[in-house]
Amino acid sequence: MSELYQFTARRADGGETPLREFGGKVLLIVNTASKCGFTPQYEGLEELQRRLSPRGFTVLAFPCNQFGAQEPGDDAEIAAFCTTRFSTSFPVFSKIEVNGDGAHPLFRFLKQAQRGVLGTEAIKWNFTKFLVNREGEVVERFAPTTKPAAIEGAIEALL
Repeated sequence: MSELYQFTARRADGGETPLREFGGKVLLIVNTASKCGFTPQYEGLEELQRRLSPRGFTVLAFPCNQFGAQEPGDDAEIAAFCTTRFSTSFPVFSKIEVNGDGAHPLFRFLKQAQRGVLGTEAIKWNFTKFLVNREGEVVERFAPTTKPAAIEGAIEALL
């Protein structure tokens, strides 16, 4: 079993979700924010979710307020924003940190598995995306500027 599936994540409603629930699926794990220039990417993420989820794909969104304080709301406000503004059907988890001493263990794992530009582990901004295959292996990291539609081919190759 992949190390990825040993993590748990708190949902916006406060409950815990073991990531092993997503075993056997292709995942796109994203740190998100509701007041960012990249926030419209929620629309593209939802489009991927709706089209590809029947084939074993899901987006996992992790709101984060570490970049320009662009995710100021509490978990309930964030969840409401995602569902009312973008009709998201993928899981949106509780707000976390992705860098520093308080980084969620999942994101420590993701950053070690797929480093960024020049080998750096740090996430540079909101909407950094990690693509995970059905075995739970992190196979690619995408910059915040990479639109969800541009990732579709990589996702398709894993489905």
